[in-house]
Amino acid sequence: MSVHIAFDRLGSGSPVIFVLGAFNTRDTGEPLAHALAANHTVFNFDRRGRGDSTDEPTYAIEREIDDLAGLIREAGGSAALLGFSSGAALGLAAAAHGLPITKLALFDLPLRPGGPPNEVDHTAALAALVRAGRRGDAVEYFQGRMVGIPQPVIEQLRTAPFRPALEAMAQTLVYEATILGDGLVPLDRVRAVEAPLLALAGGAAPPFMRITAELVAREAPHGRALVIEGLGHDLSPALADPLAQFFAER
Repeated sequence: MSVHIAFDRLGSGSPVIFVLGAFNTRDTGEPLAHALAANHTVFNFDRRGRGDSTDEPTYAIEREIDDLAGLIREAGGSAALLGFSSGAALGLAAAAHGLPITKLALFDLPLRPGGPPNEVDHTAALAALVRAGRRGDAVEYFQGRMVGIPQPVIEQLRTAPFRPALEAMAQTLVYEATILGDGLVPLDRVRAVEAPLLALAGGAAPPFMRITAELVAREAPHGRALVIEGLGHDLSPALADPLAQFFAER
């Protein structure tokens, strides 16, 4: 079964592919894509199972890496990558796998820099909820157990106008949990990235993300970190300037 990956191509110049995170469609990346399009050809796509992209019954990280490989071919054979949130973990896996990635920017990688691994198998828990048809419960499990949204806020979000869209892509939360693994930074993957790497963190994002960015930058062969003060866990056009500078470096 082949999967159709929907994408928008914006602008002109060296190619940049956006790899977005949980609950994101390419609508999430559109403002930043337009901000970068003056100097880059931006490929802003829906990951499998969300937006206008199709899906298949079984999942493996390697299938999403194959999706990225197809987009890189569409871009001309090599491209820079911007990964956001769990999409940053996927971008890191793709770069470590050896895809022809010229630059790798990781924004708010949601993995802990140390400590014990996850005690709970979030992938199995989410898969069981989805199999049982409890898609709303899967959404709330991810929001509460994995993102840390307080329960009163989760209850308020039940009536949000976008809630049906979240439930429609609930199976992709299994994919996110698979990608995030034990919740810790995979140093073997970081050390395998040969491309220049920029680890970004929002200064108003959860504090551990700043420490994670510094760790990734330190362990990558060609890495550095940048904290953007005042920016939360949001794919904002405020990222355009530091990203454009990074992508333009030789």
